[in-house]
Amino acid sequence: MRVTYNREMKMKDCFDQMKIENFLPMRYEIGDGCSSGMEKLVPAIHNLIFVRSNQDTITELKMSKRELSPLRYMMRETESGKTEIMTVPEKEMDDFIRVASVKNDSVFYVDASNYINKIGKKVRITSGQFKDVVGVIKRIKNNKCVVVRIEGIAAVAIAYIPARFLEEIS
Repeated sequence: MRVTYNREMKMKDCFDQMKIENFLPMRYEIGDGCSSGMEKLVPAIHNLIFVRSNQDTITELKMSKRELSPLRYMMRETESGKTEIMTVPEKEMDDFIRVASVKNDSVFYVDASNYINKIGKKVRITSGQFKDVVGVIKRIKNNKCVVVRIEGIAAVAIAYIPARFLEEIS
């Protein structure tokens, strides 16, 4: 879901208090001003939060809880020209969360729009920390990376996976 005016953390707190499963991609950022040199955890993708629920529940909550009014459904156009609320398949979301939850230099966020309609080998990671994660091999800054993306929304890349840990899938 979209969150207006960078209130992602506030929405996460609300959903956590209501025990509604959600995910807010986070990354470390070097602080500025008086906290120079200090790292702090900040939203990796502004104005975005993933929520596991259904439309009826979210609509009811938005109408009954004033603090959730900044939430907006993300919409997409179907092949038939209709618009629908964007949903993410469970396996795709689980893979994204597994990779995006790692907070070190081996994982970094990339602009998802750079990977629209670009062909790459689809692979499954067969061993290690990301075993069974599915992604696409892409060259980023002259390095082969495995990019795990949520179509049209977000993408995160794994800097290095040994070739022997990759299985090409169709």
